[in-house]
Amino acid sequence: MKRKSLGCAALVVGLLFLVILAGSVYMLSYSLTPENKGMRSYEAKYAQMEAIYPELKPWIDSLRQVKALRDTFVTMQTGERHHAIFMPARQKNNRVAVVVHGYTDNAVGMLHLGYMYNHNLGFNVLLPDLHAHGKSEGKAVQMGWKERRDVLRWVLIADSLFRDSTGCANIVVHGVSMGGATTMNLSGDETPAAVKCFVDDCGYSSAWDLFAYQLKEQFGLPPFPLMYTASTLCKLKYGWSFGENSPIDQVRKCHKPMLFIHGGKDTYVPTSMVYDLYRAKAGVKRLYVAPGSAHAQSYHDHKKEYTQIVREFVSKYFSAN
Repeated sequence: MKRKSLGCAALVVGLLFLVILAGSVYMLSYSLTPENKGMRSYEAKYAQMEAIYPELKPWIDSLRQVKALRDTFVTMQTGERHHAIFMPARQKNNRVAVVVHGYTDNAVGMLHLGYMYNHNLGFNVLLPDLHAHGKSEGKAVQMGWKERRDVLRWVLIADSLFRDSTGCANIVVHGVSMGGATTMNLSGDETPAAVKCFVDDCGYSSAWDLFAYQLKEQFGLPPFPLMYTASTLCKLKYGWSFGENSPIDQVRKCHKPMLFIHGGKDTYVPTSMVYDLYRAKAGVKRLYVAPGSAHAQSYHDHKKEYTQIVREFVSKYFSAN
């Protein structure tokens, strides 16, 4: 009888382990290999963005007329071919904005901020498609951790394209949502002197914090045990754990100015995260919480204020042309 009870207990434990493992595999697949990563909707995205922001159409048309809306492809260190859209300023200068999109989006989804920087502020603009998004190659989303290296590659390209006769470029890296997390992850690494400052718009404090929050909100589940097993699987398969992918830790190492922006009613990446990030950042920083704005809607809801805050912040750290 005792041997039979032990056998039953072992069977239950084994079944429980298989259930947890299956749940972890599903969680990882659900999060890192979503069906649409900004690929299917790429061309349709132009029409969608023009419908949301009517001011974009005449601007895009004018850029196309003079062939100033350009596609470029580069090969990353991984051997993957990545894509970006770039547009030069109307008047030649060395000011550059590298604007980074969010989860399952693509470069076209950042055209509204491209408009802000290029049309309103007179910047050269580069809009990359992140790894496994849009027209860039890749099999799985890396939640802003490994993508930071790709953005660094684009920064170096932007520096080479737009530096002036003194050999100096002035670059701001501006990311939204997962792009904001990517920007913050990059900020903790060594970056070229051309990078003068960073802008994080509604990025999360860590992949662990975001996944734990979404696991509770979407499925009503606690972090244990799925988060722990899924994080281990992620480390084995992709080379990083949920805790390792930590923008807040990277921000602590950042020595360049950073502007934090977040919607005051963000329930996807909760607004509370930006306060933690802001407190973690030493040195020069500024915080703007957009009243009443949901996730990634701060510019849409407060265009003039958003643009003015970005203009004031960035201009402080850009040297004269």
